[in-house]
Amino acid sequence: MTNIDIGISSENRTQIADGLKRLLADSYTLYLQTHNFHWNVTGPLFRELHLMFEEHYTELAEAVDDIAERIRTLDVVAPGTYKEFSKLSSVKEVDGVPSANEMVDILTQGHEQVVRTAREVLALANEASDESSSALVSDRMRIHEKTAWMLRATRQ
Repeated sequence: MTNIDIGISSENRTQIADGLKRLLADSYTLYLQTHNFHWNVTGPLFRELHLMFEEHYTELAEAVDDIAERIRTLDVVAPGTYKEFSKLSSVKEVDGVPSANEMVDILTQGHEQVVRTAREVLALANEASDESSSALVSDRMRIHEKTAWMLRATRQ
C-alpha cells in the first residue's frame, strides 16, 4: 500500500478491501453462474428466464467493475482470476445443467448469499466511517435483495 490519506487508516482500508474482495468473488461467481444459466435454460419458461438472466448478468458485469475499482481506490490489489475467486467466494458453483426451476432456486440462493456477504462488509465500512464503500455495498444489497425477490416470485 502506498501512503494515501483519505481519512481511513491503512488497517481499516485493508479490512474493508478484504471484505470487498469476498463481495467481488461472490458477485463474479454469480455472474458466471447466471451467464451459464442464460445460455442453457430450457423449458416452458425459456424466453422469460433467458431474458431475465441476461438482465441479471449484465447488471452483475457492471457491479464487479465497480467493486474492483473501489478495492483499488483503497489502494489494495483486486483479485482477478478464477483461482482467487474460487478461494474467496461463498457462492458455490454447480455441476451440470440444472432444470429451469433449479436454476431459479440456485440463483435465488446466490443472490441471498451476496446480500449476507455485503452485510458483513457494510459493518466494516460503517465502523471505519467509509461512506463510499458503505454506499456501494448498500446499493449492491438493495439490488440483490430485489433480484432474489423477483426470482422467488417466478416460482409462486
